[in-house]
Amino acid sequence: MIRVEVIPDPEAQEASVVIRGRADDPVVAQLQALLAPTTTTLSVTQRGTEHFLPLADILFIETEGRQLQVHTATAIYVSRRTLSALIQTLPGNFMQVAKSTVINLDQVAAVTRSLSSCAVAFRQSHKQVFASRRNVKPLLARLDARRG
Repeated sequence: MIRVEVIPDPEAQEASVVIRGRADDPVVAQLQALLAPTTTTLSVTQRGTEHFLPLADILFIETEGRQLQVHTATAIYVSRRTLSALIQTLPGNFMQVAKSTVINLDQVAAVTRSLSSCAVAFRQSHKQVFASRRNVKPLLARLDARRG
């Protein structure tokens, strides 16, 4: 259960939010991700040109060698950042579903489970990624929570 308490402070210069809970609690992690300051674009490159890609356009991000490939419905961009550093800046609608893959939950069209894998398909795209077995249940729970 989550308890919310608002403490009025007429002398406060800015609002602050404190979350008290266990570090391993997924609700705490989700609240932290939702409340963290985020950007609306991601700086990426394509053929030597730097682009500022809106986060809403990203389907998924995956590692390829020493760089990140940022996939949209129509293109693939490159970033030199590390996946772990990038995850810290992404908003709550992004989720890591495998060691080298982060998806945009708002772009998920379908999840197909089989005995050996879980494929994630995206809106207006033929592209798909695979979620690791340990991330399937959290993925489905996050999708259910977002949709309803």
